[in-house]
Amino acid sequence: MKRKNIFLIFLCLALIIVPFIINKDGAYEGADAQADALIYEINPEYEPWAESLWEPPSGEVESFLFAAQAAVGAGFIGYFVGKKKGQVVKGNKSI
Repeated sequence: MKRKNIFLIFLCLALIIVPFIINKDGAYEGADAQADALIYEINPEYEPWAESLWEPPSGEVESFLFAAQAAVGAGFIGYFVGKKKGQVVKGNKSI
């Protein structure tokens, strides 16, 4: 079991690092920025019809909020899956 976990950790690290090695000069930006650029390229006179209710004071705060949202979502999913798995084991049911 330990070898399997170590292999999975190295696989995850490879999936994170390899794209940066393959595309060294790549512009890694969010889909929102790419969409904005494409919209203004298609229609330079475009004016957004809605504005954000609150603008984060910096990019770091925005990144933190995004990461926190992802962590809460992953925690919820992990809790739900673990609870269901525990119910299956207690009930002696097979998946």
